[in-house]
Amino acid sequence: MTAARNSFPNLVQELALCSAGHRRVAGIDEAGRGAWAGPVCAAAVVLPLEQPDLCDCLAGVRDSKQLSPRQRAALLERIRQVARGIGVGWATPGEVDEAGIVAATRWAMTRAVERLGGQVDALLLDHLRLPGIELPQRALPKADVRCLSVAAASIVAKVERDRLMIALDQDMVGYGFARHKGYGTRQHREALAQLGPSPIHRRSWKPLQQQCR
Repeated sequence: MTAARNSFPNLVQELALCSAGHRRVAGIDEAGRGAWAGPVCAAAVVLPLEQPDLCDCLAGVRDSKQLSPRQRAALLERIRQVARGIGVGWATPGEVDEAGIVAATRWAMTRAVERLGGQVDALLLDHLRLPGIELPQRALPKADVRCLSVAAASIVAKVERDRLMIALDQDMVGYGFARHKGYGTRQHREALAQLGPSPIHRRSWKPLQQQCR
């Protein structure tokens, strides 16, 4: 385990942007980028950086991949109570097929920022920048591990997407979406071989094409 994985996210980057005059900083992250089925979900979270006990209030918030489903659900409620603003945006499987995963991810992130209604001064992102948004932006490696607002966004995006995939499992029986959330598990491969692609599968992806020949 790396040192980054042993550390907790902090507000160093957010406060640096705040000191530069950007008081409403949106941390942005996505979920579902590597899935074979379902949409990409992105979240943008604006935290009250002026709150002195903010890190204590959000103790336990970290990259969603480090948390159990139960932990993520509990932390989502805390984030909703504390955050100044939360925006959620989506990109459909069709958009992934049409434009590729990077462009679709940027669309989902841009839509999440738009849901904040203009109440944001700067963006803090994990890797990807959003060239269509004219705001100061910092795109950092492992921002979901390092930055509290991005870690919060990763939890929001993951929980929202998982809930959608669980709901879709009721309409598309047999694929196991409630269990694997559209990712490439053995169960998912077997379901594809037996049932073929569903309406929410990303048909342009090589693993899916190989399974559906």
